[in-house]
Amino acid sequence: MTSPVRTYHHGDLRQALIGHGLQLARTGGPGAVTLREATRAAGVSPNAAYRHFADRDALVRAVAREAQLALAGAITSRVAATPDGLAPAAATIERLRRVGLAYIDFARAEPGWFETAFFTQDTHASDAIVTLDDELVAPFRLLMDTLDAMVDAGALAPDRRPFAEWACWSSVHGFAEIAVHGPVRWQPAPIVDALAASVVEAAITGVRGTAVPPPS
Repeated sequence: MTSPVRTYHHGDLRQALIGHGLQLARTGGPGAVTLREATRAAGVSPNAAYRHFADRDALVRAVAREAQLALAGAITSRVAATPDGLAPAAATIERLRRVGLAYIDFARAEPGWFETAFFTQDTHASDAIVTLDDELVAPFRLLMDTLDAMVDAGALAPDRRPFAEWACWSSVHGFAEIAVHGPVRWQPAPIVDALAASVVEAAITGVRGTAVPPPS
């Protein structure tokens, strides 16, 4: 009995290849994403991929965008769960805390996607910062919006806002890398959780220039 032949129409193959690329990245990081493996999973010939992607780099960039959106979705979900009833300033601080913790937790839970999300950032020159195909990547945009909201709520002095995103991002991204690839990865989860919380609190204190009440 012959196997049914898979057919794709109206751009379905492009999305299918990205989807298979995501699965490859999830288990093997960006190095596992290849046109040959993606087309093999989709059940089409490698030549079919070139109708949608000029080369492997184009596929990796498309997969990276989806990984970034997955990270942004994890951050958005954590921020959306911020408790009601907080004062406006306290609420924005808590949201920034949740942005940082969600970022680190995503890296620990999905190391392949996390590595892929930022794998292609420096492959093309750009006048913009932290971009993929001339757009600010979604997680970085969420961080910037959260910091802007802190200024509006009086939780962050306007003169401390410029470049605050870099201090926050450097802290949480650096710790995420250590937690995923460094010696911290061998520590029990509760210890890593405590270290992550400490790093996030230090970042918040640093950008605000004042101590932050610990989360209840």
